[in-house]
Amino acid sequence: MAQHIRIQMMDHFMIYIDERKMDQLSNKSKKGAALIQFLLLHNGTPVPNHRLLSTLWDEDKSMNPENALKTLISRLRVLLNQIAPDLGNCIVADRGAYHWECMPNMTVDMYELDKAFDRLAENNIPDDEQRRLYEQVLELYRGDLLQHADQNDWALTKATTLHNKYMAAIYSYVDMLKNNDQHNEIVTVCRRALEVDSFDDRLHMELMTALIRINRTGEALVQYKHVVQLNYRYLGVQPSEDLQEFYKQIVNAGKTLDFNLDSIRNELQESGERHGAFVCEYAVFKEIYNLQMRNLERLGATMFLGIIMVSPYNESEMDTLRQDNIMNNLLQILSRNLRKGDTVTRFAPNIFALLLPTVNYNTGSLVMERIKRIFYTQYPNSNIVFNYRIGPLSSEPEPHA
Repeated sequence: MAQHIRIQMMDHFMIYIDERKMDQLSNKSKKGAALIQFLLLHNGTPVPNHRLLSTLWDEDKSMNPENALKTLISRLRVLLNQIAPDLGNCIVADRGAYHWECMPNMTVDMYELDKAFDRLAENNIPDDEQRRLYEQVLELYRGDLLQHADQNDWALTKATTLHNKYMAAIYSYVDMLKNNDQHNEIVTVCRRALEVDSFDDRLHMELMTALIRINRTGEALVQYKHVVQLNYRYLGVQPSEDLQEFYKQIVNAGKTLDFNLDSIRNELQESGERHGAFVCEYAVFKEIYNLQMRNLERLGATMFLGIIMVSPYNESEMDTLRQDNIMNNLLQILSRNLRKGDTVTRFAPNIFALLLPTVNYNTGSLVMERIKRIFYTQYPNSNIVFNYRIGPLSSEPEPHA
């Protein structure tokens, strides 16, 4: 019985013989692995020798590049035949070119994905076949094309095309599942797809919506906090407006109030015994800010906005873990040492924003200096610059120096 050969191009490049991973190629000939990848990318179309040379070699480093190519292919065929009988015959010589010819017992995930995407693009596909194709796409798409390969610049165009088709297929699959109220399945699909694209807002929102629908609101909130941290840590930005708005849906979904004055009063007073500043997500901070601004316009009052930014003394970038530790420590200081009516949120990876309702310039500056002094007292060796600014949220003019 012929051995089944499976070639993986998505995420990592691997060759499997009857589902046993073969490491000889990547261990012994990285250049040979790159050549196979390049030929596979052209799906049977002959690739001229000069293209192989310009793509895989720095011609200045080879006195005889044509001979180097022939030597590589000769050795590569021997190595492939050691992996599986006649596997070296897949590298076929043409006139001044080479191509890869798949054996009858061979599958390539990139080719299987192309077939699935082509079929999904057709009209009037039966639902059961459509679902099977979506599951096949989920199974095959382990990561972007050759994203962990040593040489992959020449694969970026194809990788982008496949990624876009993958995301479109996932969106369509989720829509199909929503139409059938299969929210548990949506959770599974979104989580698998987010392993491929961790920053896709729509997937995060579809996942959180599905979690809310199946009464797993706590998990939806955990997911939201995970998205916030992803944006802080890797992009240095707040989540999108849509995601920030979604936070309120999660919170509202967790409330089950009776239409009863006492129960509503008790719910509103639930956090009444808490001390110190109110620490909240940015989406809630924005709501509080806008509400306070309306009150300021109506009452003619003043409220102050404070900004605290931490940065290293030497102006080099802080590693993410150290930055998070510093910000978490500073947040504890803020929550304990600000007043009960103050509001705090993490505005950016290294910035806190504060709403201070009952201060003026002098008392506001004193508050900030006290926080700064406490921070340096508790963390004297932090090697951090503590900067702050404070200003009014009304038309009150700034005092002259």
